[in-house]
Amino acid sequence: MTKLKITQTRSQIGETQKHRGTLRALGLGKIGRSVEREDTPETLGMLRKVGHLVRVDGE
Repeated sequence: MTKLKITQTRSQIGETQKHRGTLRALGLGKIGRSVEREDTPETLGMLRKVGHLVRVDGE
């Protein structure tokens, strides 16, 4: 499967609890933090919810 590099670019302050929980589930929480995740339907669904807070680079 393809790996995705996900970087948080915006603050979670002012976001809903669901968005904050989604960021935590992705392993993010601070601006500038990056993680690598598999390109699965679950991950893509989470990214669809918090796409305005993160940058996604495919490898």
